[in-house]
Amino acid sequence: MTKDVLLKISGLHYETAEAAGDDENEPIEVITPASYYYKNNKHYVIYDEVVEGMAGTIRNKVRIADDKLEIMKSGLSNTHMVFERDKMNITQYETPYGDLLVGTHTKDMQVDVTDEKIDVHVNYALDVNSETIADCNIVMNIKALAHE
Repeated sequence: MTKDVLLKISGLHYETAEAAGDDENEPIEVITPASYYYKNNKHYVIYDEVVEGMAGTIRNKVRIADDKLEIMKSGLSNTHMVFERDKMNITQYETPYGDLLVGTHTKDMQVDVTDEKIDVHVNYALDVNSETIADCNIVMNIKALAHE
């Protein structure tokens, strides 16, 4: 895989009946250039996220292993989210609007790695401040950029 990659992240939240307000389950999709490297049997992807209406960015580092996905954010938001199949992980999520206690209960996770791309699919339940908020999916496609 090349150092320069294109990252596509799609996320979908299915709100629980208790948390549902209106019926908006719109997928969120981001496509951005990113940097890739491989170290200690783990894949790393680093990219900056611009937040609409706010000065500054969020630096994202994604660490992928066969059985674990980690998303580390720093800058406007700070957190270290961990996804492991059949496990609940809890972390502090610092936002410009205050801190949240976020739990992720990973129900299913698939990682598919080839020389040219990495595909990650995660299905998890999201808890905020000990209350189940939504069932969620994350799909990441990391593709090597062709160099001429």
